Amino acid sequence: MRKSFMPFAPRLIAILILSLSGLAARAELVIEITKGVGQRTPVAIVPFGWEGSDAGAPLDVARVIAADLERSGRFDAIDEKDMLQKPTTGVEVDFDDWAILGVEAVVVGKLTQTGDNAYSLQFQLFDVFKRQQLVGYRMPASRGTMRIAAHRAADMIYEKLTGIPGVFGTQVAYVTSKGQDRDKTYTLVVSDADGENENTIMESRDPIMSPAWSPDSRRLAYVSFEGNQSSIFVQTLRTGNRVKVSSLPGINGSPAFSPDGRKLVLTLGGVDGNLDIHILDLSTRELTRLTTNRSIDTEGSWSPDGRQIYFTSDRSGGPQIYRIGINGGDPERITFEGSYNARPRLSPDGSKLALVHLDRGNYRIGVLDMARKELLIVSTGNQDESPSFAPNSDSLIYATRQGRNGVLETVSADGLVRSRLASGQSDVREPVWSPFPRY
Repeated sequence: MRKSFMPFAPRLIAILILSLSGLAARAELVIEITKGVGQRTPVAIVPFGWEGSDAGAPLDVARVIAADLERSGRFDAIDEKDMLQKPTTGVEVDFDDWAILGVEAVVVGKLTQTGDNAYSLQFQLFDVFKRQQLVGYRMPASRGTMRIAAHRAADMIYEKLTGIPGVFGTQVAYVTSKGQDRDKTYTLVVSDADGENENTIMESRDPIMSPAWSPDSRRLAYVSFEGNQSSIFVQTLRTGNRVKVSSLPGINGSPAFSPDGRKLVLTLGGVDGNLDIHILDLSTRELTRLTTNRSIDTEGSWSPDGRQIYFTSDRSGGPQIYRIGINGGDPERITFEGSYNARPRLSPDGSKLALVHLDRGNYRIGVLDMARKELLIVSTGNQDESPSFAPNSDSLIYATRQGRNGVLETVSADGLVRSRLASGQSDVREPVWSPFPRY
């Protein structure tokens, strides 16, 4: 059986290619809640009103909002047929009707056409028991941005009800593969967090891996094995323009943007195959080598303040997590629980560290509390890998196996809510969650 995340140079390229193997078929991600909180909060998302010259609204905004809240695993949106009333403005809300149904929060709204391909989306959120408005907002939209506006409304509603910023308006990048052996095709894909609006960023007969978002969500860095040589590219999503930024002899891998977007931390192997952590300045192309140990140092990621790099090293005899200042110095060991800890990823707020942990023979996702130094295992598979935090630091996405196929799963940082994102018969790997969009 293949063991993933072995950070040893002789095995690195073979394992990176194997990790993308399998059958694939292009399809949007389908999200299934596999574990939710014990008692989900009942809410009502009333069908939005429509005013316009078009035959009908370009999008069922209420359905998108309800689906977002349900996928969070924390809310139960009641069925439209059970609603005793269907108000579209706050003054029409009868709190007694919703209290009878046990609903704790109700959302009403209206979509108004203001011009040719111009609309105004208005919504209000009410606390049923307190009988008061919690949020009221109006935003412009077009046909092309209507779904984005609906996700933004869901984000605002979710944050008001939970105190946690919503991530429904974010995106996910991942890699799929289809075909077998020499006929295999690899695809770098970006989709909305709900699996919609799937867009192909890059397609190749050569393996693609390790996508990484820039802080402004406008670029992706990734590794491509074009010409049987690992190279690192940076691609602008809007234009499709891509630039090869590292193609030195040996291994070029594991890119990650600095918090200011000006640099990449990456792993370089050189002709001798010994892996070390480097920083690449994207404007000057100047390289700074951070580690010089004869051990294997790989999988670097930045601290949120941009002052430190966390990475995997076997310098203690087995894979463990270390950190080093961007100006060099002696690395500090971070993980001590267990014989295998790899692929470190800091939460955006810096309070948690996601990693791959060997747990009684299974490779699972762990979350290390940086203050208490306590490790919580949040996944349940036997080959879980590639953890990536959502920008709210409250959830993670990672890759796992379902039969022969790779699928993606999301889990809350406390392990209480989990969902699976499957894509038909595709083999899906290497997920990475985008930062918050900049509206």
